[in-house]
Amino acid sequence: MLLTKNVSYEHSSSFRLEDIDLHIAEGEIVSLIGPNGSGKSTFLRLISRLITPRSGEVILDGKMIGSMKSQEVAKKLAMLPQMQDHQLDLTVGELIEFGRYPHRAAYGKLTQEDEDIVQWAMDVTRLTRFKNRPLQSLSGGERQRAWIAMAIAQRPKILLLDEPTTFLDISHQLEVMELVQALNEQFGMTVVMVLHDINQAARYSDRLIVLKGGKVQYDGIPQCVLCREMFQSIFEIDADIYKDNGKLFFTPIRIRKEEYA
Repeated sequence: MLLTKNVSYEHSSSFRLEDIDLHIAEGEIVSLIGPNGSGKSTFLRLISRLITPRSGEVILDGKMIGSMKSQEVAKKLAMLPQMQDHQLDLTVGELIEFGRYPHRAAYGKLTQEDEDIVQWAMDVTRLTRFKNRPLQSLSGGERQRAWIAMAIAQRPKILLLDEPTTFLDISHQLEVMELVQALNEQFGMTVVMVLHDINQAARYSDRLIVLKGGKVQYDGIPQCVLCREMFQSIFEIDADIYKDNGKLFFTPIRIRKEEYA
């Protein structure tokens, strides 16, 4: 469904992504993890066509994404960036309606199908009762659900999320993660997301991709990726790894760098 071939990108002399070869299969939940500055968000922006690679190809549904029209890309792929403008003077319903723009004719009004899909997006994200509420009046978790509702109103095959739980308390973090899982299981959406919480990534993902220094260092199911060697080489910590109900989680032990010993 989504393929990168030898994708490279250079932001400055101190940062670059090098020769990224990845295949995202239909129906997967894939989480990108790694230290700050490892290239996770940059990679997400590359595959969403927000930035252009220096070399290599991004292929979406068999087509080179760089040659596709923006409207065609938006019908297949939706990107929710890390930061959104929560001060927009919009109601929840108006925000979600923006998700239908790729499917509308120029200056066209919402069709009945559009309105049905907007209502579906509100129902799925449990926002129907907030339809006429100003976006600014919502809590952080409610606002994040509203932005996700706008993204899924595009009816994309692939949903890209850049740190969707940032700045949320633990209850709202889990609420968002359960929503992502439901979108995948009930509606077949392929999900690629950047997460800092590795335990959440392991709990909710089919696959983990670990980046460091602009390169893919690990790529596989959580049971294979979450190992002491990974934590030592990528995060420079020791970790105890446990299994509960078939899911892995870890606790850090200590920083390995001698200067902190």
